[in-house]
Amino acid sequence: MFDGQEGLPYNDYVCLCPEANNGHRKEFYMIKSMTGFGRAELVDEEKKITVEMKSVNHRYLDINMRMPKKISFFEAAIRNLLKEYIQRGKVDLFITYEDYTQSRVSVKYHKEIAEQYLAYLREMGQEFGLDSEITAAALSKYPEVFTMEEQAPDEKELWSGLEQVLRSAAVHFVESRTKEGAHLKQDILEKLKDMEEKVEQVEQRSPEILKEYREKLEGKVKELLADTQIEESRIAAEVILFADKICTDEETVRLKSHIRRMAEVLQENEGIGRKLDFIAQEMNREANTILSKANDLETSNLAIDLKTEIEKVREQIQNIE
Repeated sequence: MFDGQEGLPYNDYVCLCPEANNGHRKEFYMIKSMTGFGRAELVDEEKKITVEMKSVNHRYLDINMRMPKKISFFEAAIRNLLKEYIQRGKVDLFITYEDYTQSRVSVKYHKEIAEQYLAYLREMGQEFGLDSEITAAALSKYPEVFTMEEQAPDEKELWSGLEQVLRSAAVHFVESRTKEGAHLKQDILEKLKDMEEKVEQVEQRSPEILKEYREKLEGKVKELLADTQIEESRIAAEVILFADKICTDEETVRLKSHIRRMAEVLQENEGIGRKLDFIAQEMNREANTILSKANDLETSNLAIDLKTEIEKVREQIQNIE
């Protein structure tokens, strides 16, 4: 009985297994979370192999294995196999192996040890005048004359079963990561939409700030100069200087560009975690600049909201492979 899919397709993000396409290269689509779990089991008349793997986020690929000593010499091959399925994450791999056969155990006769026992027994008999007749049955009872030794398993046969169950567990593992990745993607896209709306609000608020500043400036000048004629050019020049200080056009344009770029990257196949993190850093830099330029409570609040949303996105991105 084989509890697994033997590497068969999972919807639209896993290609056929090596047995089906004569290759080992896996192709996965959609973004994947670095949190996942996979399990598979192979049971037949001779053995039982169980593989479990789970992971959390990590900057690089870090694989920790726990397996019986009997199959530990496959460690390098196992690591190479897992790299076909995983790019990043801290992965804990647990393998158990049970051998149901007794055919791998044999009796080993150690002739050299028996000869030494026999020689010493005869020497003792001569030295002490004892009967030195030693039977084979008696000699066989001495330590290490006969031992039970476990024969080494057929490596090719053992690896064949182990590889099968490893690949099945890896496919289940990728499936769970992909499902979680779909949730992360949807959540990030919703947050990007909210961020774009806030950027548009900042853009809409900018001309209103200038209008309010001009009205406030004119009111103060009139109050100070009373009936004296106000020079419109002086007011306009002051408003222009103020506009230069608070202008966030470049920041909002770049921020909207980063938002669109992040949405595009989310449609890419794999290995997008680092790229998304870099874009999020750039977005945060633009939001900080908008906040530093803000001379208006509403714009300040919008910039703070933007930074909050960006930080939430960055937290989600930390868990994308």
